[in-house]
Amino acid sequence: MLYLSTRGHADRKRFCDILLEGLAPDGGLYLPVEYPQISDAKLTELRNVLANQGYAALAFEILSLYIDDIPADDLRALCAKTYTKDVFGTDAIVPVRTLEGNLLIEALSNGPTLAFKDMAMQLLGNLFEYELTRRGEELNILGATSGDTGSAAEYAMRGKKGVRVFMTSPHGRMSPFQQAQMFSLQDANIHNIAIEGVFDDCQDIVKAVSNDHAFKAKYKIGTVNSINWARLLAQVVYYFAGYLQATTRNEEKVSFTVPSGNFGNICAGHVARQMGLPIAQLVVATNENDVLDEFFRTGVYQVRGSANTYETSSPSMDISKASNFERFIFDLVGRDGAATRVLFEAGVAEQGGFKLSPLMVEEAASKYGFVSGKSTHADRLATIKDCYERLGQMIDTHTADGVKVAREHLRAEPMLVLETALPIKFAATIEEALGRQPERPAKFDGIEDLPKRVVVMPSDVEQVKAYIQQHCD
Repeated sequence: MLYLSTRGHADRKRFCDILLEGLAPDGGLYLPVEYPQISDAKLTELRNVLANQGYAALAFEILSLYIDDIPADDLRALCAKTYTKDVFGTDAIVPVRTLEGNLLIEALSNGPTLAFKDMAMQLLGNLFEYELTRRGEELNILGATSGDTGSAAEYAMRGKKGVRVFMTSPHGRMSPFQQAQMFSLQDANIHNIAIEGVFDDCQDIVKAVSNDHAFKAKYKIGTVNSINWARLLAQVVYYFAGYLQATTRNEEKVSFTVPSGNFGNICAGHVARQMGLPIAQLVVATNENDVLDEFFRTGVYQVRGSANTYETSSPSMDISKASNFERFIFDLVGRDGAATRVLFEAGVAEQGGFKLSPLMVEEAASKYGFVSGKSTHADRLATIKDCYERLGQMIDTHTADGVKVAREHLRAEPMLVLETALPIKFAATIEEALGRQPERPAKFDGIEDLPKRVVVMPSDVEQVKAYIQQHCD
């Protein structure tokens, strides 16, 4: 399997090369040259694999379609090492439960940091360590987080041989629990950098450093954000797992609603659908930062600046520049790298956005299944209250956004909402909605009071680069 850049770079690379590289040399994102197709017979085989061998075996079957430069036995062992009951708390790894009627929730938050990001990050940590050991190399990971990516990456990479993590986050804009999870880690290979700005500023810094090819090569910079194809690929697996748990026959379809800010999680659903998984709709649920909802309604993709990126009670979605969106647009414009480059280099960089034709907006829905909706703080509170008092289930703020929007798009087929995190990560809003604190796993008791390791910096690429140099030279 070879991979290409969404912006048309001539090189075609293999999986382990792009695993360590992150962005393509032209600033684009990597995608496979073609999506492997799942036949009806293969889907039946996958159904039997999940039922009889479990999630790790399913992960191997999906990943092996895209990874041919890691020996099969090694890849199988990496999947088995990653997806265990000890790590994820349940044999099912991603159990599906009924909320009401044909509205279901796929639980993705049973990992070490209580958020769906663990599903991919735990695998990424093992893949990095494997490949770096094989090459005898080191890697400096530079990332950006709006809340959950950072802690998931740091917990996955802490103590890993040959890996340092430099994680940027928006200063003061994560929940106290999220900040404590990251900043309390004392491992020598973990570095937290709080940027005076919003998540998009952090993401811009990561891209700017990645596009400085001399610096990137000298300091061996890699990424764990969902711009890294390996992370998105790992997320494809739980769409298959969700589908197979919600259906009994291959001819059945399901829909997925995904709380979305950076478009990575739902982009994995797009990949699964392109492979032939019977997905009817992919429903994008946004919060007040509704750039993606605006696009799927109007065709206008309008990036907003820091001043117009709102601080909300679902902070992991406080994003106004969805980096993974480029992958979908590349497919939408017929995999035309030159056209994609114009939209994102000229449109986004110079004009702040672009507008596609009504025909393409219709195609996003008719050919690719995308629809969208928006949720607000008031919606969040009402949904959390309803789910707890009427249905007996406590959900976090982002999942509440998903449930609210999912209810607007329910049809005959099952609708799976992808859970974002456990409620404890956003305790203040849960208490506002319910008048009580959510349950806290015992291992996180008192985490907010632990000593913190974090440096605060202005939104300045050169200062971040200097910090990396200081801790690598």
